[in-house]
Amino acid sequence: MVSEKKKMLFVIDSLDCAGAEKSLVTLLSLLDYQKFQVDLLLFGYGGMLETFLPKEVNLLPPLSYTKFSEKKLSAQLYQLNKISLRMLKARLKYTFRLRLKKRTNLQKARVYWESISSVIDNNPNSYDIAISYAQGVPTFYVAEKVKARKKFTWVNAVIKLNIKDKSYQKNFYETFNNIIAVSDTTKKVFLDTFPEFQTKMKVIYDINDQKFISRMSNLKYNNYIEFDGLKILTIGRLASQKGYDIALEACKKLKEAGVNFKWYVLGKGPLEEEINKYIQQKDLNNYFILLGTTANPYPIIKDSNIYVQTSRFEGFGLAIAEARMLNVPVVTTRFDAVYNQMVHKKNGLVVDMNSNAVFDGIMKLIEDVSLKEEIIEYLKTEPKGNLDEIDKFHNLIG
Repeated sequence: MVSEKKKMLFVIDSLDCAGAEKSLVTLLSLLDYQKFQVDLLLFGYGGMLETFLPKEVNLLPPLSYTKFSEKKLSAQLYQLNKISLRMLKARLKYTFRLRLKKRTNLQKARVYWESISSVIDNNPNSYDIAISYAQGVPTFYVAEKVKARKKFTWVNAVIKLNIKDKSYQKNFYETFNNIIAVSDTTKKVFLDTFPEFQTKMKVIYDINDQKFISRMSNLKYNNYIEFDGLKILTIGRLASQKGYDIALEACKKLKEAGVNFKWYVLGKGPLEEEINKYIQQKDLNNYFILLGTTANPYPIIKDSNIYVQTSRFEGFGLAIAEARMLNVPVVTTRFDAVYNQMVHKKNGLVVDMNSNAVFDGIMKLIEDVSLKEEIIEYLKTEPKGNLDEIDKFHNLIG
């Protein structure tokens, strides 16, 4: 007798090119669809990674409010009815509250949900398992709008909350069977905020598949880094968390030192205008080059000489793991979770969180050729990927 498939729902903000999104797509590619029937809900559609979803995944249509909020205000006003009027009021409330005060991303998520949750419909289905794969809105949605036998939520970034946000989010986390951190450090920081959830916490690292990444790295790309000198690469959202001020200062120092290099960046985000302004002011146009985003960064990683991460904090650091899998030496700042995967002077260099230290780390790999070669040899032999994490996932969902 064939057993009935378990019905599973995943919820995440979008499938843009970022660590949690890549991890989710990899996880979905490894599931046994003879056992699971999987729905996926997004709050933003059209992300580059949607093309990598397994064909068995049922990408749910956008929520009514998501479709409404994507329309121009003039179109919203033109098509007003009783339901859309409530949505318009919710949208205006959210916009007004954001303009009153500068807020962090998680504070924005709280304000968003406080403003619009009343116009978000309950999910009409009943699931065996519902999973929020990101903090903030996906967590609020699964907690409040989804019926499921078991609920799990992922914590994939370091969070430090003020008293108001802590009190607000606690009520949602109480509804979950387990809370999954993507690193031991992420778990520790989360429990510093919510020690009452100690017994609910588990750790499952962001899943990365070395064979998939190796295969993708051999595909063609648009010759982004056709250059004979030193090719440095950084991947990450253009946001303060990623320490681009540190990277830009280090870039300026490399230029002043006469190094023949180009420093490429894959990412987009709120600091793009500010970064471009610094590039213009310091005449770094030919040195610090923003490439935007791509669904397949792996040929660019493979073609780089050094991967540099200047983050102030990371839940795990998936881009570092990807560079390691393609045998590219890493220079990274000493953020909390860095030693979950980095071994100083073995698979790269872990340096202090300032531009001088990052500059010195890069110069060390340029000048000490034997050290760089030793690091590359170590990278070739160290364990690749972490597909055993999928076993932890299966144990979690039972």
